[in-house]
Amino acid sequence: MTGIGGGVELGAQAARSRALAVLRVRSRALAVALLPAAVAVILLAGGSTGHLVGGGWDAARWAVSVLALLVLAATAAVALVVARARPAVTPTVAVAEESAPDLYRMVRDLADRLDVPAPSAIALTPDCDSWLEDRTHPAHGPPPARDQDDLSDPVGPARRRSAAAPVLVIGSPFLWWMRVGELRAVLAPVVAGTGPAAHPDIAAARRFIRGLDAAVAATSTEGRGPLARAARGGIGGVSRLLLRGCRVHAAEMERGVAAAAAERAQAVDYGLRIVAQEQVGLAYAGWDRLLTRVALPAWRMGRWPSRLDVGVVAALTELSRRDRLAEGFASRLGERPACDLLEEPGLMDEAVSLLAARLFHGGPAETGPDWAPVGWEEYPEEVVDRAWRTDAARLHRVLDTLGVRRAAEGAAPGTDGPTLSRVLDHLTTTPAEAPVPARDPAADADPDATPDPDATPGTAHHATPGTGTATPDDQATSDPQAATASDPSDPQAATTPDLQPLTTPDNQPADAPAAPGNADHSDDGNGTEDDDDDLAGTTPRGAALAAGLSAQLAREEARTQALASGTAPPPPGTTTGPAATGTALWDDRALPLLPLQPPRTGREILTAHITAMVCCAAMDTAGATPGLDWLDGPTLLVDGARRADLALHVRSLVETGDPAPLRAWLSDLGVRPEKPVRLV
Repeated sequence: MTGIGGGVELGAQAARSRALAVLRVRSRALAVALLPAAVAVILLAGGSTGHLVGGGWDAARWAVSVLALLVLAATAAVALVVARARPAVTPTVAVAEESAPDLYRMVRDLADRLDVPAPSAIALTPDCDSWLEDRTHPAHGPPPARDQDDLSDPVGPARRRSAAAPVLVIGSPFLWWMRVGELRAVLAPVVAGTGPAAHPDIAAARRFIRGLDAAVAATSTEGRGPLARAARGGIGGVSRLLLRGCRVHAAEMERGVAAAAAERAQAVDYGLRIVAQEQVGLAYAGWDRLLTRVALPAWRMGRWPSRLDVGVVAALTELSRRDRLAEGFASRLGERPACDLLEEPGLMDEAVSLLAARLFHGGPAETGPDWAPVGWEEYPEEVVDRAWRTDAARLHRVLDTLGVRRAAEGAAPGTDGPTLSRVLDHLTTTPAEAPVPARDPAADADPDATPDPDATPGTAHHATPGTGTATPDDQATSDPQAATASDPSDPQAATTPDLQPLTTPDNQPADAPAAPGNADHSDDGNGTEDDDDDLAGTTPRGAALAAGLSAQLAREEARTQALASGTAPPPPGTTTGPAATGTALWDDRALPLLPLQPPRTGREILTAHITAMVCCAAMDTAGATPGLDWLDGPTLLVDGARRADLALHVRSLVETGDPAPLRAWLSDLGVRPEKPVRLV
């Protein structure tokens, strides 16, 4: 215990010394600001006593006095902004003591064992992390009510503000996956941080740094006039200068606080804390997989899963069943889960799930007709089935714009609807066609390179995926009435749902290739080099179809954002955004603060839409059903079992234009690609 106490004392002393260094930066800045005033006082005193007389001294007195007044006014403005600026606060779900008395009791008991002040409140966050957060700023809540006895104590509010303990923020996945003992062990070093935070010097240094950071954020917005912009720029520059001066000391101060808290926490459940750290990493992996593979497709469909924390338990349980390395984790489920410390864990899980959708997707803050909760039992029908059929409908709309016939010559009556055969026939590569060659950097760098005289005529026409035009073979078999331009005002395009589904591979069967992108499509339609490189190696028809799908998705997303913001969608060909209007057209609060994934590539978009069309045909003609895999998201079930061999066949069709493997797979399942499917 002597070694532990010495480590705590060393860490606390290091943190206090760094806090004093931060406060010295503040004192030096104040001294510099007061220096002109001090000089002016000396000059005025010298003039009144008859020591500093003469025309030169009089001019100096006036100049220095004016300078001192200006510097004092600027100092007062900076101090006012720093004091009144609202520090950033992490969005959380507050946990009242009435709704979790056992959790508060456990935290207070832990604080007593650590001999530190107990946190003032507890909040939950949709993240796999826990920390202490200071929310004593007056802007973070209503001022506390003062008793009659407080009126005689003028320093009472200031004393309460400095002595208020921070708020304990707990990651919600920890409550549902961890057991009570594991949660207590994980929270021990976090709660131990309230001890150093209560020191006056450390608390004052932290308030000063948070005020500077908030002042920089407040002055980063553009003013309404030149004077306002100049004032904001000056205050922001001074705040940034002070922050740079405090940066090293603040970082070392926090390291000292963390070291002191870790040393103090070793006296409580140290052995169990080592085991619990393994559960932290496992919970993080399961939470990330659940958000990207399961929750994100639902959010894009205008549905938010209302039991995300229950889902992460199911996902990690499934992982323990599949992975032999995690076999021992499932045996823990017989112990008491930490969520039992809540009086109504279901309501708390629902509130955290809505906050997660807000942070990671940018959904509305409240439920509505286009933003409704969905339970896990309704997920396959409400999300998976609708997402696949929406993607299939979009695929056929793009084929219509490319002038592709709905039925081949001599087809039987009643087969002119949206069929899988239409997609397969269009993407099938004939012997005269070849995949788009990969870009050769050496050839691009050689200005004297000459075209190959043996190149097949028309290849250059096919290898322009950014144009959205039909190939010559398509034009020869297309219906002139169907070859229309892609226009957002088209009646058929107007039937697109306002809230588009996520059409990443996360929104397709688990056997589909996992892509690193989401539905934040940003295709400018100019055929950039990145798009060409991505579509290199695909067939000409596949490249053109991928470009059309990317453009259609971009238009649908722009229309959705316009409807959400209450503005009309821009006409085709116009420039939008700050470059066109001079001001941002979106609200920061309506955007995801923590986007999950980058945009998808054209090949991934095409693969996802073809997979969705195959799944729709399997459901409508072979009796397959949509399903949910906790680790891989939407999946196709055939006779109650997953089919994990679809991705390879779809990839072969996209990259080589060979439909034979996919047709064999369809025949094996009894899928009839010539039959129309039901779309949305």
